[in-house]
Amino acid sequence: MLCFVYKSLKKSDTYLFLKDKDHFEDVPEALRGMLGKLEFVMEVDLAQREKLAQADTEQVCLQLNRQGFYLQLPPATVFHNT
Repeated sequence: MLCFVYKSLKKSDTYLFLKDKDHFEDVPEALRGMLGKLEFVMEVDLAQREKLAQADTEQVCLQLNRQGFYLQLPPATVFHNT
């Protein structure tokens, strides 16, 4: 399954995966507003990838098929009180 990855220029380390290139119609308006301008980063063949850097390939495919997009947020920062 091919998907198309865009990075948010407004929210660092936030990526939007789309099932169809430049097809933002499935992304809710509020989410598009939050992400701001998006820049195309790459095309990924998920069938050829066992894993992604910060997302589960199976979960990405599932969300792409269900809603046409997958949102990858930055990893949570954990603070330790010492």
